[in-house]
Amino acid sequence: METVLNPPDLQRSGPSVLHEHFADLVMALEWVSAAIELASIVIMLIGSARFIAGFVAAEFRRDGVERVRRIDRERVELGRYILAGLELFIVSDIIHTALSLALTDLLFLGLLVLIRAVISYFLDREMRQIQEELDR
Repeated sequence: METVLNPPDLQRSGPSVLHEHFADLVMALEWVSAAIELASIVIMLIGSARFIAGFVAAEFRRDGVERVRRIDRERVELGRYILAGLELFIVSDIIHTALSLALTDLLFLGLLVLIRAVISYFLDREMRQIQEELDR
């Protein structure tokens, strides 16, 4: 007779060895993960603030070509901040998944990493294209 796994069977039931014997370590790593998430948000907020300031400054340029070049430089810089923030979010997600040890969390992590990798790829590609235009 064939055994069929139901979705609840795929999840961990009860606390793991890690949670039972190293509860303080698990709690500390949860705090570290939260700190990494906050750092990621701060990095992206700093990048956003710098972009807004640079964009506003560029808008006051009289020369249209120079205005566009400055805005493009600001876009490249903002992209770097976004990529740095996304990479830190992935670190935090990996820590969460390692602590939970649930298959559903692992699948969720895989989906998040895939989505963030696609965003990073296209953002990096756009940044390179803008940088090439700026270098001309």
